Amino acid sequence: MLLWLVELSDHLQVFNLFRYITFRAGAALFTSALIVFFFGPKIIDSLRVRQGKGQPIRADGPQTHFKKAGTPTMGGLMILASVVASSLLWADLGNVYVVSCLLVMLGFGLIGFYDDYLKVTKQSTAGFSGRMRLLTEFVIAAIAVFFMMLAAKSVGPNGIDIGSSIAFPFFKDLLLDLGWFFIVFGAFVIVAAGNAVNFTDGLDGLAIVPVMIASASFGAIAYLVGNAVFANYLQVNFVPGTGELTVVVATVIGAGLGFLWFNAPPAAIFMGDTGSLSLGGLIGSIAVATKHEIVMAIIGGVFVMETLSVIIQVGSFKLTGKRVFLMAPIHHHFEKKGWTESQVVIRFWIISVILALIGLSTLKIR
Repeated sequence: MLLWLVELSDHLQVFNLFRYITFRAGAALFTSALIVFFFGPKIIDSLRVRQGKGQPIRADGPQTHFKKAGTPTMGGLMILASVVASSLLWADLGNVYVVSCLLVMLGFGLIGFYDDYLKVTKQSTAGFSGRMRLLTEFVIAAIAVFFMMLAAKSVGPNGIDIGSSIAFPFFKDLLLDLGWFFIVFGAFVIVAAGNAVNFTDGLDGLAIVPVMIASASFGAIAYLVGNAVFANYLQVNFVPGTGELTVVVATVIGAGLGFLWFNAPPAAIFMGDTGSLSLGGLIGSIAVATKHEIVMAIIGGVFVMETLSVIIQVGSFKLTGKRVFLMAPIHHHFEKKGWTESQVVIRFWIISVILALIGLSTLKIR
């Protein structure tokens, strides 16, 4: 919205600052953090009154979790509100990637909100129907991927269409053109990312910090991939327009910092599916837009690990009747083994930083 101020730069040079993505990203980060800090307490108080007993606690979970009973959920609402408000102020709303990624975030956020609503009102850990939820997520993601694919349509190495192709890390000219099947692939990546973050959200501060780390990593990737000079220097595929996603990513980091203030142990509010689904979907969308879907599996390795632990646990129990982990997702397994909640959370943060650095190193190793 404020991007139009660039037009006034001929009369007042200071408005030329709004032309730069880095300036608007910094302003967006500060704005989103300020929104959460200012409105956070009011939102928490309102949710606590409306929800009564708060988020239901799993009966088979670690005993330490029962003291969290009564903590309100749907904290993702404050994140969504600040990200959207800051993006409307500082991002280019005429950019296809910005609009597509925000629509995924809002769509997944609505699904998560409905799921949280069912859990709170029924006081049950069972929410929205799994199949219907995944189908709805897939439809939203597919629509976003369709528009991003058309926007990225350009000729890459060997005459291959970049828009419908998968790029591989470590190989500068290797592209696999999937054609229209790329919509299915891209939607799968986005849905998988959303639900992976959702699985990770189980301890105070566990999900939000890896989300911020992944967001910062993809902010750097989006900025570099969207800049012809940097993309050529790093020998990555240039995708015009994706640099604007840096502004959106900055709003996530700012909102995440604000949310962590209230989510730090002992949490005053939980993110809920409202936040985890929407944030995961946004990260997945940016990975698809920047053609770094495979790298996302590295940067978001903690989310992948959490998801695989659930798949392995369920698969093993159905096939053999035995469980591989004491409890899934895997962060609960470590709790059952005697790790304190803070030990699990901080160690997972450390792993996230290491994986992010490895993922970013793929930009140069080609």
